[in-house]
Parts: sequence; C-alpha cells; structure tokens
Amino acid sequence: CIVLYDITSSYFEGQYEESEIVQFGYNRDGKRGHEQIVIGLLTNAEGCPVAVEVFPGNTQDASTVEGKVKELREKYGVSELVLVGDRGMITASNEEKLAALPEAEGLKIISALTHREMVDLLARTDHQPELFDDHNIVEISDPTTPDHRYCLCRNPHSAARETATRMALLARTREELTRIASRKKPADAELIGSQVGKLLAKTKMGKHLNWSVEQGRLVWSIDEESVAAAQALDGCYVIKTTVSAEAMDKDQVVSRYKSLTRVEQAFRNMKTVSLEMRPIHHKTDERIRAHVFLCMLAYYLQWHLKQRIDPLFAAQSAALASKTIQAKDC
Repeated sequence: CIVLYDITSSYFEGQYEESEIVQFGYNRDGKRGHEQIVIGLLTNAEGCPVAVEVFPGNTQDASTVEGKVKELREKYGVSELVLVGDRGMITASNEEKLAALPEAEGLKIISALTHREMVDLLARTDHQPELFDDHNIVEISDPTTPDHRYCLCRNPHSAARETATRMALLARTREELTRIASRKKPADAELIGSQVGKLLAKTKMGKHLNWSVEQGRLVWSIDEESVAAAQALDGCYVIKTTVSAEAMDKDQVVSRYKSLTRVEQAFRNMKTVSLEMRPIHHKTDERIRAHVFLCMLAYYLQWHLKQRIDPLFAAQSAALASKTIQAKDC
C-alpha cells in the first residue's frame, strides 16, 4: 500500500488565548507574526485524501511521522506499507526511530536527500556530479547503508534557475563588498565585520567568500572553486528508498516521489484555489479541527468528481481535434 504524506500550515488573525493548537511556528505561507495550526494529510497513491489531522502550530514536520505509521498500522490495518514523504519529513534520524518501532516490519520508505546528505553520499561512494543526467535516472548504492537504493536525477530547468539565482546574489555581494572595501578612511574591524555579516545573512553567499579585515580595511575574494562545485550540483537531487528493485524499479521510485505534488495540489485546493479554508474564524480547538475535516471532505468529493469528469473532457477534446483535422483535409 503506497501512502503519500505531507503537512502544511494555515495562519490565523486575532487572539486565540484559550486555544492549545494555535501557536507560533515555522509559517509555510510566509505570514510572519501570525499564529498558526499545522495540518497533516494522508492520501493514497493517486492523491485521494484518506485522513487529516490538526497539530499545534509549533509542530515539526518529522515529529508527526511516527504517529502516522502507528495510525496506518493500527487504525487502517496496513501490513505492507510504502510511506512517501519529502526530505524534511523522513530524515535520517527519523528513519532510525521508525526502524525501532514494533510496527517497522513491512515498512518501506521513499524520500529524498538534503543537499548536505547528497554531497556526503557522493564523497563516500566516490562518484562525481557528472553522473547526474538530464534524461536518465542513475541508481547507485552505498556500502554503509546496504538496505537503501539511491536514484540520481537532474532537472535542467531547475539547474538553470538555481545558477541564475546564485549569479545574481554573487553580483549583489560583489557590489556591496566593493563599496565597503573602497572607503577612503579605515574603519573599526568590528564595524566592518558587522556590515559584512549583515550582507552575507541576506545573500547567503558566505560559503563562496574569503574575507578578512586588515589595517581597518576589508580584503575579500570569491572562491571560484566553491562556486564551480556548487554549480555542478545545480538541479541535482537524489531519491532514496528501501523498496527492493524487484518490487519497484528506479523509474517507478522517482515517479512515486514526484507524486507528492498531488498532496501539494490538495493543500492548494483546500486552502486557496477553490475551497478556501482560510480565513478561519472559529475560536475553539474542537471547531477548528471540525472545520479542517469538513474542508478535507469537500476536497474528497471534488477529487472524485474530477476523476469522473476528466474522461468526458478528454473524449470531447479528442472529438474536436478529429473534426479540426477533417476540416483541414477538406
């Protein structure tokens, strides 16, 4: 049984002093200064919603996974489970916790590596970034984790976007550093360090920069080797899984991970596009949970309606295309 799982947050406006679940936390909507709730959604492989749960707003992604595995085992009776979650959901430490559960037997995962984990994997296995291909998925193994398979992928569109973003940030960093370094009068080292620190906090380019303060002046240079190494991994990502090759080949593994977009689509529909879960005006936790549950039921109906309507639209489009071709032939 393949299960997709992800979480999102929904922000609140106003005072919720009596609520235990409306809390400050990492806001995925970019609404800083607003309290929120965290919503976890389980769907099947096709994206049909199965269950929803509301967590306190300060809940971390990975902390919800253990409870979901127990729920799938005990409440839904799933014995052979493939849990698909993103890299923030199924972390390395989380895998260890899941492996220690009594419910771990028959549990397999599909997730992705963080950038740091990807770099470490390449170093451990002595593979080069050139192994990532724009069209083909390359599978490798790691002797330190023999039960894992790693699928190397590269998205050229993401690569171009990431490279362009880095170049723009480096250009901004160069401009600001040149301005600081070209001052006529020497400045206090603490002041210069503070200015450089604020700049790098904004651009996040400190890992590509060598700098120091000498005799009251800023001395700096761009580490071109570091920039080239980062650019070589632009658009690259690694999908990890404990599913055997006999049960699922590398293309199926990557396809299953990409199907997490169906959960993201569910969140978009529930929160903004059509069902408009927000704004939430309920003040008690019981009513907030009921509101979220009703929104999930509404999306459940919407999902099934779409499954039935899509073939009708597809048939109509095919018929119109056929008539267009016939008209051109005439």
